[in-house]
Order: sequence, then structure tokens, then C-alpha cells
Amino acid sequence: MTLRAAGADALGLIYEEADSLDERRWDDWLALFLPDCEYWMPMWETEEALNTDPQRQLSHIYYASRAGLEDRIARIRTGKSPASSPLRRTTHMLGNVMLLQSRKVEWLQLRSSWTCHIHDPHSKQDHVLHGHSLHELTLHAAGWLITRRKTVIQNDVLPSMIDIYCL
Repeated sequence: MTLRAAGADALGLIYEEADSLDERRWDDWLALFLPDCEYWMPMWETEEALNTDPQRQLSHIYYASRAGLEDRIARIRTGKSPASSPLRRTTHMLGNVMLLQSRKVEWLQLRSSWTCHIHDPHSKQDHVLHGHSLHELTLHAAGWLITRRKTVIQNDVLPSMIDIYCL
């Protein structure tokens, strides 16, 4: 497989992730992540700098493995998540997807810009969040899987609680 073909396949995974969240296909979304993945949304330390260590600094969201993501989805499904009750409706839009680096054809790092339009049926209000994500992907027999996702939210004065499906 050439690097160009690998990048095209990896791009499909990024779009599949967004679609799975919008369509609430939670199992499909979880299947995109490796068991030892890292999922991180750091907080801004200052107006110019993000926190750099999820173990020692505050994060909006941090899971050190897919088990944390699985627990989050379980809470969403059971309605035991105050951040997701009622479940908000989302539409993700992705753009500026770029291949940043590749160690080999089996590992890629992609950067993408995103916007998520969110409708809150409880308050009957709409909100827009935007930022960028860094995805590290590893090629396996089943295809590309997410090893690490770091999401930076640019407008972090949040209108209400947010959840993983809003990013």
C-alpha cells in the first residue's frame, strides 16, 4: 500500500468516526479505537497555551484506554449521564484534514479541523463548538484504528456540559 492510499483510507476513518457519533452508532464508534488508546481533550492553561500533561493537569476529558470510553457510552445508553440527558443532537463537519507524519505506511498522524452543531432539546437552544483534532492511527488486519486522539476545543467557554459525542 502506498502512503497516498494509506492516507485516503485513514481519511475515511475520520469521517466514519464523526458519522458514528451523529448517528449514535456507539458500538461502531468504539470499534474504531484500540483497547490501549488514549482520548484526550486538554484545557487551556492560559489564553495561549494548552495543558500538556493529562496526568498532572486538568483536562475537559481524559481516558487512558478504550475501557473509559466504553464506560462513558454505557452511561449515555442508560441515561445515567447528566451531561447527556436528554441526549443532544449533533452534526459534525470536518475539514482541512492533513497528513502530518508517517513513520511507515502502518502508522499515520492526521490533523483535522471540526465544527459540531449541537441542538439541546431540553433548552431548545443550538450551540456551535469548533476546534481541531490530532488522530494517531495504526494499521491492523481489520483496517485503521485510533491509537490516540487529542481534541483541542477553541471556544472553550462551554454553554453547558458537553460529552464525547459533541467533539
